[in-house]
Amino acid sequence: MKTFRVCLLLLALCALFIGTAPMIRSTFADDVSAATNKQLAQARIATAKYHDVANAIADGYVPIGCEDVGPTYVNFGLVDCTFDIDHPEAIHYVTGGDQLQLVAVEYAVPFACTPDTAPAGFAGDADVWLHGEGEGGPPVWALNVWLWQGNPNGIFAHDNPNLPECPAEASLRVPTRDSDRFVTGPATKK
Repeated sequence: MKTFRVCLLLLALCALFIGTAPMIRSTFADDVSAATNKQLAQARIATAKYHDVANAIADGYVPIGCEDVGPTYVNFGLVDCTFDIDHPEAIHYVTGGDQLQLVAVEYAVPFACTPDTAPAGFAGDADVWLHGEGEGGPPVWALNVWLWQGNPNGIFAHDNPNLPECPAEASLRVPTRDSDRFVTGPATKK
């Protein structure tokens, strides 16, 4: 009987490790510095309440339509020259049945604040700021952070191939991967 319990315990531990491997990859997918990981943890703590979209609405976020992967909520009162880890300007969801699932946050800094160079963001040079939001879009630097959904392209990549894109008719913009609007790290920021 004791052997059976030990085997059952070992089986449960193996299942736990096998089951959590994808989650570990999704939360620490990038080779980023300890300082960046600390800031990412801070952003997760600050935005965890937005898993319930009612909290986002209560905090001033309004739906603007489908951007990138799904419904996007923006707090226009936060759009300024300040990069604030605890207060992203936009929140990205995907639709799952009748529910919205939080997948990413987005930071936005108007071009007027830093017209020629991407703003300072997370520690290190792993963050990928997008220069503009497409033709006719707002004149902002934008930084997506996939805090709540793994992304094989990296936590700071603009697009996430794990998620379906918005239908073209609902999309606010259609960026291309080879666009010169993608900039990375301080050494290449224009």
